Amino acid sequence: MQVILLEKIKHLGQLGDTVNVKPGYGRNYLIPQKKAAPATPKNIKAFEEKRAELEKAQLDALDYAKRRAEQLKELTVVVASKVGLEGKLYGSVTTSDIAHALTDAGIEVSKQEVRLPGGSIRQMGDYDVGIHLHPDVDASVKVQVIAED
Repeated sequence: MQVILLEKIKHLGQLGDTVNVKPGYGRNYLIPQKKAAPATPKNIKAFEEKRAELEKAQLDALDYAKRRAEQLKELTVVVASKVGLEGKLYGSVTTSDIAHALTDAGIEVSKQEVRLPGGSIRQMGDYDVGIHLHPDVDASVKVQVIAED
């Protein structure tokens, strides 16, 4: 299935590229998420008319992501959780907990942007957590897990 990319997608292509993808990926993910459009002559013509607008929107999104990354670079977030013996948490600190703490600190972050490759945090301590803000912008934030009073 051929599609026109309406934004940059990692490992696939840049804005405006016409690429071949598996039909299920295009039909079930790219097109409903408005990340791509089927590569029909009508859609190609419509894309060329909107190309400058889409490129400007992509640059604005990149600038916004870079500003957020600068704010996150200096930030340390404290997450309090119930703790048992030997510093083990009764639950775990998840991506949504970290996103909520960052939002409370004044930087809007969704749980989909928080990256915990080792799974949720289950011990007290200091952690460096990756934040994926844009296909070209990744940031890291320090998360400190402490005992709840």
